[in-house]
Amino acid sequence: MTGGALGAGTGATTATLKGGLGSASTVLENGVTIGALVAVNAVGSVTIGETPHFWAAPFEIGGEFGGLGLPHPLPSDASSVMTKMRAAARGNTTIAVIATDAKLDKGAAKRLAIAAHDGFARAIWPAHTPVDGDLVFALSTGGNETPLDLEGVIDLNAAAAATMARAIARGVFAAKTVEHDILPSWKG
Repeated sequence: MTGGALGAGTGATTATLKGGLGSASTVLENGVTIGALVAVNAVGSVTIGETPHFWAAPFEIGGEFGGLGLPHPLPSDASSVMTKMRAAARGNTTIAVIATDAKLDKGAAKRLAIAAHDGFARAIWPAHTPVDGDLVFALSTGGNETPLDLEGVIDLNAAAAATMARAIARGVFAAKTVEHDILPSWKG
């Protein structure tokens, strides 16, 4: 896996760990593909309390970000709000793109971006704070002619959130410690 502290992920951090650049993709049962690319520089934490378990664990595929699952029981500090100290406006942003080969009009692409934002909330606690510049761009290549009925649209949007959550965890998981880092990487 590539990513981590490369390109847009350079210098990125979360509340407790080094951030980074992450990606993930999903192929739906109907053959539609969805992919996410994200630079994770969030005020909140991507891990549960003081554990190494990712908030995005329920969406993990094949141990792609450590395979730890959710802690059992949940630690007493799971709902504690951990943020970067002295977080300042414009100093933090998790910025992403969600892309699909499904044919989408402008309204459906907007709905896809909104759904992908749910992935932020499934992978970062807290998310969408007043000092985060969270943003998701959506795009469609239109290369897949599979018609999307209501159920297909629901599946696509659910996959957008899950794929984005996975990409966020993968970005942090892939970051490696280098000299002069202000925070440790997930792998230590």
